[in-house]
Amino acid sequence: MHCHEGNGKESPTLSPEQIPHFNQRLAGSSPLEILRWAVDHFYPKLTMATAFGAEGCCIIHMLAEIQPKVRIFNLDTGYQFQETLALRERIKHRYGIEVEYIRPELSVADYEEEHGGPLYRHRPDQCCYDRKVLPLRRAVAGYVAWISSIRRDQTSDLAVASVVQWDAKFNLVKVNPLLAWTKKDVWSFVLAHEIPYNPLHDQGFPSIGCWPCTQAVEDGQDERAGRWAGMKKKECGLHVVEVQDGAGI
Repeated sequence: MHCHEGNGKESPTLSPEQIPHFNQRLAGSSPLEILRWAVDHFYPKLTMATAFGAEGCCIIHMLAEIQPKVRIFNLDTGYQFQETLALRERIKHRYGIEVEYIRPELSVADYEEEHGGPLYRHRPDQCCYDRKVLPLRRAVAGYVAWISSIRRDQTSDLAVASVVQWDAKFNLVKVNPLLAWTKKDVWSFVLAHEIPYNPLHDQGFPSIGCWPCTQAVEDGQDERAGRWAGMKKKECGLHVVEVQDGAGI
């Protein structure tokens, strides 16, 4: 194992077999403590993808204190809400952190022309794969670990996740510092620290993705009910649990 402090002198590594040890070590740790551990072990080979949800904004707030130079990027599909794009600028103003846009190879216009119209209407899985999963794979190339803002209580697919896991889909370590938090925990932290957040959250959008596939939800509905409404699909494919050669997730 070569898990060294992030001095850039030696590339940090972590094998899938070592992950249970670190999960045991981090049991009961706060998100801030988990992020400090991740920075100490993996920076500068540590990165983060954010869709600017409230959870991601909490992590950005913490990273601004711990190590603001951690590379943070957004998968700009070309279908994001204007409110989401504006939030990137508000975060830059507040923390001095400029979230990098990672875009698909084809623009929305070219992509829709290639497929004879918007693909999200009848093949949303393919649209997510082309405009999120493939760009993410390119974005994390060369990194050892990435930070996710998923919570265990969000969907059944996420329920078996652990704080540190091996992401077989992208072949790197995935760190989930907010896994044990609830929605109430997130918003208590946002309000206590006056963290910038997407105003769509105040308009009935608890989970915000691309505008064609995101709707407001009614009180009492599952918070991801507005994502791909009317379909069984509730995840874009970035966080779905996958088992590959026993490696876990």
